[in-house]
Formats: sequence, C-alpha cells, structure tokens
Amino acid sequence: MELDQRLVDAAVDQMNRRWPADQYGGAAAVRLADGQILTSVCLDNINAGVTLCHETGAICQAYTLDKRVTASVCVGREAGATEIFVLAPCGICQERLALWGPDVQVGVGDPQSPSGWSARTLLDLNPYYWAARFADGGIWPSAATHTA
Repeated sequence: MELDQRLVDAAVDQMNRRWPADQYGGAAAVRLADGQILTSVCLDNINAGVTLCHETGAICQAYTLDKRVTASVCVGREAGATEIFVLAPCGICQERLALWGPDVQVGVGDPQSPSGWSARTLLDLNPYYWAARFADGGIWPSAATHTA
C-alpha cells in the first residue's frame, strides 16, 4: 500500500481533533499491509527527554497487533496557521520503521511537489543504513535480525 493523500488526511484529522487551530499541532498516520490506518500524536512533557514523536504510538500499536507498516506520514501546523506541512521521520523513527524493511514509504516535505510533500522509501532516505552490515549479504537486515 502506498503513501497517498488519504493517509495524510488521516494524520491531519487526528491533529485537528487533538489540538485547536490556535495551538501548534502535529500528528502521524501509518498504513498497515492490510490497508488499516492507525494515527497517533506526540507525548509532550516538561522533561524533553521523555517526549515521544508523533509516529511512536501508531508504530507501537502496529507492532502490538503484529501488523506490517507499509507507509508513514507526520504532519504539523504552526499555532494560528492554516498551512499543513509534512515532516520526514527523524532518525529514531526511521529506526523504528526499519523493522518493516527498506520499502516502507515515508512522507517528506517537497517544495517541488504541488502538494508540498512526496513519498520516499526508507532506503531513499538512508542509502547507507548502518544496520545493513547485519543483513547477511542483503541490503537490509531482516525483521528477525532487528528484534534479536
């Protein structure tokens, strides 16, 4: 399943339900191999060391359900603004998504695209993925290697 506008819209809907337009907002959505969409928001805390990215809840829920993630997108909005932007996954979220392989699609901001975003694979984002060293001759370590 591909990253499409429906996935972006699911993240935007979650963001709008969680945060009023006058506040900074953000949310994420992941698509599972069976087509199901999961959404989540970040965990903010006065101690920045315990905060979590917007994607984390949906990624953990997919893993809990033993479902494969095929696409992920994170959206945001500045306080009081109407423009929605797409954020590429941070390095930690790339690591979390790596469990499902190099072909997981992620949203990235793309000023050349009419929508302002485009889809890339994890391999596109990280062609020199450090864990490829443990891929037994392949380009990406297996899920079993990731969880060993």
